[in-house]
Amino acid sequence: MDNKKNMLVRNKTIATGLMIAAAILFVVARTQKGHGAWEWIAAFSEAAMVGALADWFAVVALFRHPLGIPIPHTAIIKNKKEAIAGNLAGFIRDKFLAPETLTAKLREYNPAERLSAYLVSGNNADALAKGLSRALSDSLDFIDDDRVQKLLLAALCNRIENFDLSSSAGTLLDTLRNGNRHQIVLDEMLSRFASWISTPEAQVKLANSIDNLVKKEYPLLSQFIPNRDQFSKGAGEKIVRSINEYIQNVSIDPEHKLRQSFDSTVTDFIVRLKSDQLLRTQIETIKLEAVHDTFISDYVRNLGNDLKAWVCNDLKRPDSKIREKAAEAIKGFGRTLAKNRELKDSLNEHLETLVINYGDTVRTAIAKHISETVQEWETDDYVSEIELSIGSDLQFIRMNGTLVGGMIGLLLHAVGLLLH
Repeated sequence: MDNKKNMLVRNKTIATGLMIAAAILFVVARTQKGHGAWEWIAAFSEAAMVGALADWFAVVALFRHPLGIPIPHTAIIKNKKEAIAGNLAGFIRDKFLAPETLTAKLREYNPAERLSAYLVSGNNADALAKGLSRALSDSLDFIDDDRVQKLLLAALCNRIENFDLSSSAGTLLDTLRNGNRHQIVLDEMLSRFASWISTPEAQVKLANSIDNLVKKEYPLLSQFIPNRDQFSKGAGEKIVRSINEYIQNVSIDPEHKLRQSFDSTVTDFIVRLKSDQLLRTQIETIKLEAVHDTFISDYVRNLGNDLKAWVCNDLKRPDSKIREKAAEAIKGFGRTLAKNRELKDSLNEHLETLVINYGDTVRTAIAKHISETVQEWETDDYVSEIELSIGSDLQFIRMNGTLVGGMIGLLLHAVGLLLH
């Protein structure tokens, strides 16, 4: 700011000095009655003085009234603040922030390529992970404030209280049922059960259960069973084979009775979730009891505090596991992005789509901000800022006007002598 001001003062002094010098030279030349060379000096100085005065008037009229006289069409920048603000905002909006301009720049910049190069270079991924960790740590400190916790807890409870759990569960199950996707869940459940029951540990438990059942329900008969352990083990193996055969039959038969029964059960439950007022009331009661239960609230709060404490302690360590994993993930993404042309194209295309979809909204907001900010400036400060920015260069117009005016004076004097 001081440098601009000093430059403006210096150039103003030079331009004004040239104007005064032309005036003095004119007076001196006239006192010599215009004889000999003084005739030419008088012509030069007269025209130079006129040019200097005219350009001084033009430059000063941009910023203020010359000599304080309210001449029409002067103090242009001061009086046209709103128009200048609007035109400046519109120019930036339409020329610099136009969607086609931004997308062209985006394609030229190729952000996906630059991002991949940045992420795999040097310690950039580590630095980025460190920055994310710091932001996470600061966020956790903010959440640790009792006032924030009370606000968050109240907001969460309010959300849960107003959440229609029954209808949402019914809609979710209905979506799951579309395309018989719920049968995939049944297959997965049966497959996991078959895998578990085939393990030695499960078969031992089944054999023990059979042995205990025989001893409890048929104590007299159990005394006559030779090698009861082998009997229980064999019975358990047969039961497992029967179960696996049954599960296999269910898996290969899309019309199996179990599937039909499961489908019917799911359908009926969905209908009840949406329309059975008694069931809906029961679910709502359980939900509200869970929300307002002190034990559950304390458990959730303590669990959250423990998790937060662990995260904070880890982030403070030089060998933070979270930071290490974040850096590895960032590097992995960078390497994948660097090698995968389709992923780069997809990222660039999505960025272009964001620019196109939200560009108008953002650029209009920026233009409005520029216009409103300029209009809110104090008029004198606004004029001073513009004068500091361009006023120094405008003084060269005054300097050139003085010299060029003098040269034109000499030319006109020469033409006059030729025509005399």
